[in-house]
Amino acid sequence: MKVHLPHGDEPGFLDVLRAGLPPEVELLVGDDPPGCDEAQVLVEGRPSEERLDSCPSLRHVVIPWAGVPEPTLHLLRERSGLSLHVLHHNAAATAEMAVALMLAACKRLVPADRELRSGDWSRRYETDQGFILAGRRVLVVGYGSIGRRVGATCRALGMHVTGVRRRLTGSTPDTDIEVRGIEHLRELLPVADVLHVALPLTEKTRGLIGKEELAALPDGAVVVNVGRGPIIDEEALWSELSSGRLAGAGLDVWWQYPTSAEGKTNTAPSRFDFGSLDSVVLSPHRAGHGDATPRRRAEALAELLRAAAAGEEVGNRVDLDEGY
Repeated sequence: MKVHLPHGDEPGFLDVLRAGLPPEVELLVGDDPPGCDEAQVLVEGRPSEERLDSCPSLRHVVIPWAGVPEPTLHLLRERSGLSLHVLHHNAAATAEMAVALMLAACKRLVPADRELRSGDWSRRYETDQGFILAGRRVLVVGYGSIGRRVGATCRALGMHVTGVRRRLTGSTPDTDIEVRGIEHLRELLPVADVLHVALPLTEKTRGLIGKEELAALPDGAVVVNVGRGPIIDEEALWSELSSGRLAGAGLDVWWQYPTSAEGKTNTAPSRFDFGSLDSVVLSPHRAGHGDATPRRRAEALAELLRAAAAGEEVGNRVDLDEGY
């Protein structure tokens, strides 16, 4: 089986990938290596129409991360006979960031750190010492590979956890955690002290947490988003946080991103100045990354390719109608 990897230059990635593959899998690395037109699997997040046209034997396209770019989704919808798959190698790292953002926001760590660096101890003597999580209720919207890890950690902190997911078919190992369908979201929001968003961005999830949903959260609630920025209404979230009705937020995903190398150091993540709010913890969309990312990505990809080579069902298949 031939596998085309136009991009495989992460340090250590190819060594780990090759070590996890059987001899019958041939890796074709580079933009246009010899034989790539005979590939049965293409590993690329944003393939061009020309790339797909040049591979008549292609059966599977693997996006080497968890999200599905909209152009890729639309392109695959037009082509029968091709399956689309993603990797969930970043689930642990993303869940860890979600919990870190929750703790930092609830404990007011960022302003306390900033002030103490200049010798200011005043926060130690304030009445508001932060948000105690034990005994609180957390709602995890997007109870998949990331959300389950977030839920388990919150449970260990003594929180009451409810997960929300699109489909309730199949079993979940979290038998002590209530899992509800997405149709129950509005009735669950008013009792959620912390709202975790770990959804992919699709046509159906864009704007899912809008003005009415944010208003349904209780006063003093905290919002954490490691899914995608546009899942939450930008202006509504700013309004709830800047007014002080919501106690805080931890945000790793945004509404505006750099579009050039120069923009990496001078692009505001939002139309609104979330950085002016001490209640908000900002992170530049790095939740899925860490020191072991190339190894974990390679291991997850090798698992999918082994299944494909053996003629077995290839995991993490994207529902092209739903978008994830």
